[in-house]
Amino acid sequence: MLSSSQLEELRSRLLEEKANIEGHLEENDEFGLQRGHWHESMGELSSYDNHPADEATELYEREKDIALNEHSNNQLDAVNRALEAMEKGNYGKCQVCGKDIPYERLEALPNTTYCKEHSPDQITSHNRPVEEGVLMPPFGKFDKDEEDESVSYDAEDTWQEVASFGTSETPSDFAFTDEKDHYNDDYIESEDPVGYVEDYENFAAVDMYGNHVTIYPNGQHRKYEQELDEAGTMTAFGDLPAFEHDPYVDDDPADGLQDRHPGGKE
Repeated sequence: MLSSSQLEELRSRLLEEKANIEGHLEENDEFGLQRGHWHESMGELSSYDNHPADEATELYEREKDIALNEHSNNQLDAVNRALEAMEKGNYGKCQVCGKDIPYERLEALPNTTYCKEHSPDQITSHNRPVEEGVLMPPFGKFDKDEEDESVSYDAEDTWQEVASFGTSETPSDFAFTDEKDHYNDDYIESEDPVGYVEDYENFAAVDMYGNHVTIYPNGQHRKYEQELDEAGTMTAFGDLPAFEHDPYVDDDPADGLQDRHPGGKE
């Protein structure tokens, strides 16, 4: 049971929240939705003389206004339900199971009338706009494709590209744990290639039939050769024998064999 002081404190917070939401909706004309058609909201008479990209931007902003307005009204409805429950004397009890809602939950969400177990907000919708149906593949349901061997540009690549512009983690968070050579390396999985799969795609080419391998010497080529030399391996493309595609020096002491030829001959 809530004490009278706790109940009054929560009532005061609910009334304050209600006043803030109503005042905000009144000041912005319910996010401009009282102005009618979205052309009117931006002072345009028609779409005739506007660039399609500008039209798309304004349409997106209008859709965002509708979503924000719906969110504010849902909050207002929740506050009114909580205040009504106070008037009826059943505030603080879950309207599904009737059990007492912990005060800590009410303190965090004064407008709730559900316990944690019966909250209607537990389900996260994975529904996507119907237009995204033409984008599959590669995006699917926008899950990370960690177990998928596909090399297409997928949702994980999208996240990494967005994260490269900055997240809540700044380069200073990694300064003492992971030394980087460049500022741009301080983002999530920055070592992953973008726009190519294998390093040699930066300097190797073939004709339209996949024949006549040609190497174009450049900085990426020199870097690739240096990395191969340091790793003690040879390239995996060209006309090299199969046994040369793998490391030709086995440094694993577990098998007790040193300098073993990958082909099986010692």
